Amino acid sequence: MKETRDLQRALRAVIQGDVAFDDGSRALVTMDASNYRRVPLGVVAPCDEEDVEAALAVCRERGVPVVARGGGTSIAGQATGVGVVLDFTRHMDAIVGIAPEARTAVVQPGVVLDALRTAAGAYGLTFGPDPSTHARCTLGGMIGNNACGAHSVAWGTTADNVRELRVLTYGGERARLGRGLGGLPPRLADGLRAFADGQLALLRTGFPELPRRISGYALDQLLPEKRVDVARAFTGSEGTLGVLTEATVGLVAAPRARALAVLGYGHESAAADAAHLLLPYGPLTIEGMAADLVGDASALPKGAAWLFVETGGDSADEAEARAREIVRAAAPETTGHTVLTDPAAQRALWRVRDDAAGTATRMPDGTEAWPGWEDCAVPPARLGAYLREFRALLGRHGLRGAPYGHFGDGCVHVRVDFDLVSADGVRRFREFSGEVAELVVAHGGSLSGEHGDGQARAELLPKMYGPELVRAFERFKDLWDPEHGLNPGMLVRPHRLDENLRFAPLPKGPVPVEFAYPGDGGDFTAAVRRCVGVAKCRETSASGTAVMCPSYRATREERHSTRGRARLLHEMLAGEVVRDGWRSEEVREALDLCLSCKGCRSDCPVGVDMATYKAEFLHHHYAGRVRPAGHYSMGWLPVWLRGVSALRLGGLLNALARGPLGAVAKRVGGIARERALPALPPMTFRRWWAFSPTRPFPNWGSAPDPEARSARCPQTPDGLDLPDCAHIVLWPDTFTNYLAPNVGRAAVAVLQDAGLNPTLPPKAPCCALTWISTGQLNTARRKLKQTLDIMAPALDAGLTVTVLEPSCAAVLRTDLPELLPDDPRAHRLAASVRTFAQTLEELAPDWEPPRLDRPVVGQTHCHQHAVLGDEAERRLRQRAGLRGELSGGCCGLAGNFGFERGHYDVSVACAEEQLLPSVRGAEEGAEVLADGFSCRTQLAQLAGRRGRHLAEVLAEGIVDGIAGNSRQHGEK
Repeated sequence: MKETRDLQRALRAVIQGDVAFDDGSRALVTMDASNYRRVPLGVVAPCDEEDVEAALAVCRERGVPVVARGGGTSIAGQATGVGVVLDFTRHMDAIVGIAPEARTAVVQPGVVLDALRTAAGAYGLTFGPDPSTHARCTLGGMIGNNACGAHSVAWGTTADNVRELRVLTYGGERARLGRGLGGLPPRLADGLRAFADGQLALLRTGFPELPRRISGYALDQLLPEKRVDVARAFTGSEGTLGVLTEATVGLVAAPRARALAVLGYGHESAAADAAHLLLPYGPLTIEGMAADLVGDASALPKGAAWLFVETGGDSADEAEARAREIVRAAAPETTGHTVLTDPAAQRALWRVRDDAAGTATRMPDGTEAWPGWEDCAVPPARLGAYLREFRALLGRHGLRGAPYGHFGDGCVHVRVDFDLVSADGVRRFREFSGEVAELVVAHGGSLSGEHGDGQARAELLPKMYGPELVRAFERFKDLWDPEHGLNPGMLVRPHRLDENLRFAPLPKGPVPVEFAYPGDGGDFTAAVRRCVGVAKCRETSASGTAVMCPSYRATREERHSTRGRARLLHEMLAGEVVRDGWRSEEVREALDLCLSCKGCRSDCPVGVDMATYKAEFLHHHYAGRVRPAGHYSMGWLPVWLRGVSALRLGGLLNALARGPLGAVAKRVGGIARERALPALPPMTFRRWWAFSPTRPFPNWGSAPDPEARSARCPQTPDGLDLPDCAHIVLWPDTFTNYLAPNVGRAAVAVLQDAGLNPTLPPKAPCCALTWISTGQLNTARRKLKQTLDIMAPALDAGLTVTVLEPSCAAVLRTDLPELLPDDPRAHRLAASVRTFAQTLEELAPDWEPPRLDRPVVGQTHCHQHAVLGDEAERRLRQRAGLRGELSGGCCGLAGNFGFERGHYDVSVACAEEQLLPSVRGAEEGAEVLADGFSCRTQLAQLAGRRGRHLAEVLAEGIVDGIAGNSRQHGEK
């Protein structure tokens, strides 16, 4: 520990960037996207090349190894280490310059690929290699792994697109790598010359000719006929030779238009057999997937496997013509086909492919699968035969996997359902890896076709290259790094492939928890294991309707990403780095800025549900302890609002909130001083319902009569309710009832106009949202049981439950059955919940909404996006003539989050990402839609705009329509 403290002090004395040796920072980088885990001493985020040089000098003096890390999405373990991790994503992420005439760009290693592609796109250029992690992987990581991506068929690997590299060796030497030895220090130049000249025959004969040969060092690039391309030989060295500080890379002309031919085949091997036959037609990419990965293939042509073949052209017609030419050439072997020219339709299918690295981690039955044999490559013409034998080998070992990948290059990705927890499972993993390596070599392939060898495959390199060439790899490493300080244990003299597995330190049995975690067998550890590190949550801009992960996009700190939080929970369970268990402050601080938006539940390819994990953690963290003030003020909001309503104190509290006492109340309640407290309306929704002369007075809990479904419920003279007339239960959630009764009144008007007869429960139910979001799960469970008692008659009658507030609907759909898994009523209530638009679509399909004919702007509630879906809302808006799309992202208020002290700045930053700019830029007369109370509140407080629930807009249209008809007929 003293040596570690000395190392930390020495680094802080010379580094301008960040030096972090705390347990939380170390825990965040123990893993990448592989099966491996190693605990570093600390993390350094250098500001510039001088910082890198200084860090290397300090570590070299103390014999501490160094690992360079970009986005941490490596799948073979090479981005993990036990010494000092250099994180280039924090500061060294600049695009130094783009030279459009030369078609080159100069970048720092932390530049995210999509940032470069966007900048180059201004000149009609792009960087050719594009891994599926293009929105978060860095150029430094791509150069380290020699990443490829889907378009290597057209534009090659990263090595094919590298022009010049600036690197620092562990020994402190600066080198500029390109073609020839001129940019090298004399020691390296002389050594490389002697190294290559001494084994020309081996370098000429030892390497298979493959488009995707990524394994090992590319020593053949040192041959004179390859123009002694040192930059290409360095690319793919996985940080074992030197540390990259700057790169000059080549750019290619981006097609002005693209088309996508999707070809169906009867089985996977048929698709693989066909792929290489399409290469002569010049496609940009040929990707393959089978039904066991795609799942619901309704959007795809008939078949059990598919090739995605993309074409380009100077015009849409040219791109489409090339796609149809490929369709005709492939027709004799296909089961169906389609050609997509609409960019949105193409993106939808490419998202399936991009997310495969995550979705493939779960078998259709929920079994976990892992990247133990992730990305080999064989000659494209032999891919079909290889896949047939690979499937047979899986069967002999009792394993399952879903191959997919770059069929045009003969490269296959697959996640296999290895048991990496038990000793028997690990042994089978090792035996299978050895046998499949021999299979790949027998087909003339490479153990790695994209992601590098790392720890996953380096031990097996002798099977591919033989002992003599592997010894040459070792000499090459020793020439660059004689002190073995850079990423030791990778590529040469490697760790065993079954060492350092990330699962080893985790608890062997289930951890006692409150939620059921039905997708993980009730095991919280398995739920946390869902995060495999592909880091889609680290994307720095929300795309389309995506929500995940708003706090990361606001702070750009790993600990505020879904992956970062999952890593900390993993280390909390492991107990080696984070040692305080549920009491951990590192985990609490990371979860503090989680908005519980549930975006990860839908947007994360592996379905990590951080909102649930946060609620679980807060429950245990504060068990038997005093909680933050906000947990009492906002966590118990339904109770306080019910009391205020009962005592008729709304008007008085509104007046007090505007004066000095309002500031005091916010300070005592843990509420941000910048926030205005929502005004309380003069009458709650339930009170309006009770005294409204126009309400239909249906019988509570009666079964609907199909023949009378569209009839109003008449009222008898003595006021008694008539049976068999209630169609739906309108859920009087806390926000609608106490804070926005106008939404409830509007919903009643629309539902009645549609011929539906809503009823309210005789007592106020509660979904317990505020208790769940603050981790008060015992109270939440008690409230939910009371709610089920209240709702029992409606459930027995089979009534639909219409919920106007999306967050409450989402809780009833998901949290309710997961907190009360053994109560059948919980599952029945969850199944009966519908949104406002879903109710109208299902129960009043022939109802014609008013034609409003106006543009809309606003935001889809993040819980609606994640849990409920908004397809019915989209269709209803379209039928009503409401034009345009709502923005994605998160409004940033997110229930209690944006009101809590210390969260205001992040809350505003989230709103400023999509919601507020979309509202400010809306055309005149646009309707601002926001079904969530939080979204409407954020709009009012930050933009001064009133957002309305869809029910309010439709109700206004109905009233205007009635008034117009009355005027037309001369009625008063």
